[in-house]
Amino acid sequence: MSEDAFNMSTRKFLKEVGVTSQRKIEETVREGQVGGKTLKVRMTLTAEGTGLNHVIDGEIELP
Repeated sequence: MSEDAFNMSTRKFLKEVGVTSQRKIEETVREGQVGGKTLKVRMTLTAEGTGLNHVIDGEIELP
């Protein structure tokens, strides 16, 4: 696989993750499942057959 193909494949995956994650967060907030002024979130990235386990914690300010 070429470097360009790898880069494009990775970007395509990350775009899907970003778009679908944003939709799920917005649905959760709209449905009133969140109390308070911030939503604490965590994203975990794993890859089957590897030791990859990358965790990102954050907070999203609510309207």
